[in-house]
Amino acid sequence: MESSQTGGAAGGVPGFNPDDSCLYRQIVDALDEGVYLVDSERRITYWNTGAEKLTGFTSDEVLGRACCDGILQHVTESDDSMCGGACPISKALLSGEVCSSEVYLRHKAGHRLPVRVRVSPLRDESGGLIGAVESFSDNRPTVAVRAQLAELRRQAMLDPLTGLGNRRFAEQELTHRLDELSRYGWNFGVIFVDVDRFKSVNDRWGHEVGDEVLKMVARDLQVDLRETDRVCRWGGEEFLAMVLNVDEHRLLYIANKLRYLVEQSGFERAGGPVRVTVSVGATMAVPGESREQLVARA
Repeated sequence: MESSQTGGAAGGVPGFNPDDSCLYRQIVDALDEGVYLVDSERRITYWNTGAEKLTGFTSDEVLGRACCDGILQHVTESDDSMCGGACPISKALLSGEVCSSEVYLRHKAGHRLPVRVRVSPLRDESGGLIGAVESFSDNRPTVAVRAQLAELRRQAMLDPLTGLGNRRFAEQELTHRLDELSRYGWNFGVIFVDVDRFKSVNDRWGHEVGDEVLKMVARDLQVDLRETDRVCRWGGEEFLAMVLNVDEHRLLYIANKLRYLVEQSGFERAGGPVRVTVSVGATMAVPGESREQLVARA
């Protein structure tokens, strides 16, 4: 069978030389996936049309070069280079086994492209490793779906006004912390915060200013707590904080400090300064109690 050839180039990996048959090349070039071959030194010996389309690099630009020579530049999601031991091809050549992973590569135009890769070692008739074949496909649809799901989960646990975790998030965190307390004895305390006379704020200043007050209180609570602690909007003008690894004395000190910080905060409006105070309750968690009992005590 004879047919015109499009894209790609032949290489020198023993056991699979696409130029031995036009049919091999037509089949591989017909794939949407990128396919390329490397020898035992990781030099690229074949580059199909799909690889050209996905990466922007032509076969003439990559043949004879090592895959780590500034071509694909496989990187992780955090943009750390994988050229070395973490490279899928290196893993396959070292282990002699098929290696699959989700990584990013650098397009010729400079942007990152998420791809799903599969690398299979190539062996000669005696079983010796002579190279590898990598196939890779566009992974953007999968990454987009994951990001969308993550955002939906984030929104379901987030209070849209203050940016804090919402009541659902707080309830899940309380359950988790109570389980840790029962299993490992990891102490934590709960601080319950209620904005005093919040209705009068709305009545005097309006709900827009009332919203600003809630955001101000949320910032005060969040700034003064550690990253390992959690502060959430329990509902309305109520907030709940979980403070980890404290005793009762330290918990009461933190609760009073939070109360004082809110009392000292405020902002100006045309009618004068806007300030509020909060009432605060605090209690240490007790092994075996429910989250409802813990919050009620606080």
